[in-house]
Amino acid sequence: MAVAEGLRVAVIIPAYMAADTIEKVLRAIPAWVDAIYVVDDASPDETALRARAADDPRVRLLTHETNLGVGGAMVTGYRHALLQAIDICVKMDADDQMDPAYLADLIQPLVSGRADYAKGNRFHDTQALRQMPPLRKVGNAGLSFLIKAASGQWRIFDPTNGYTAIHRTALSALDLQKLHRRYFFESSMLIMLGSIDAVVEDVRMPARYGIERSSLRIGRALAEFPWQCLRYGLRRVLWRYFVGDFNAVSLFLVCGIPLIAFGVAFGLYHWIENYRKNVLTPTGTVMLAVLPLILGFQLLLQALVLDVQHAPQQPLQARLRQPPYPEDRRPG
Repeated sequence: MAVAEGLRVAVIIPAYMAADTIEKVLRAIPAWVDAIYVVDDASPDETALRARAADDPRVRLLTHETNLGVGGAMVTGYRHALLQAIDICVKMDADDQMDPAYLADLIQPLVSGRADYAKGNRFHDTQALRQMPPLRKVGNAGLSFLIKAASGQWRIFDPTNGYTAIHRTALSALDLQKLHRRYFFESSMLIMLGSIDAVVEDVRMPARYGIERSSLRIGRALAEFPWQCLRYGLRRVLWRYFVGDFNAVSLFLVCGIPLIAFGVAFGLYHWIENYRKNVLTPTGTVMLAVLPLILGFQLLLQALVLDVQHAPQQPLQARLRQPPYPEDRRPG
């Protein structure tokens, strides 16, 4: 079955406390997959033993002496795949919540050259959404916007979906050492892909929820994800619009942020002062506070619109295949 059209495909499985499910996951991986890397992340149960006992010559067990988290396990798998000249690396969790039947659909954007990175999106299937825990629905909606803003990948949704595939071209361009080692791994991957202008495409697919519980806690996500997104987002904006370039977005930000800051500071100061004096704030003072806020908001909104339009559109693999000059315009 020529699913990958001559490309070598590997499935990387970060495994921790997965003794009950790892064998089922391995049995379900299609025969056209060339290699399977199970990364035992210092699991104290029989995960490694079960994986080693799998009657499949494609399975290669990679072990960690200490637990490095899902990101650390994936970095180990990615590095090994690069050394083995794998063309497409698929991340599949060991908890049997990712259906291998959708693996061919997942890698299709990479095989066809439309994208450098593909990921599952569970929010297109209304029937599957009914099976998704309500807190996950709300959390994913909020996180999606934060990750979009932090990465510049405005055409994606469901950013925490761990069913992903990446082309060797994009993987080779990433600094794997900088990927987050634990709960923020998928999001940090999207952010780093945005920094190299890689094209990311969503693939519609449902998720399977069984008795397994996610290691990501709602409290941790609410406390730490916004801060991580803010940190990476500010870094992206500074680099793209002030260090690497200065364009209309830069100008809108330079004008809009001070206007909003002035409107907020001026309005709060006079509101507090007049409240203490028990007098009404004059209409003119209110307008001096409101007008900069309105204008600054409009400028920031326009900057956001232009940033959305700047989202990567041409895959890295397509750019690298192009000759540096057209045939009739080569120098010399």
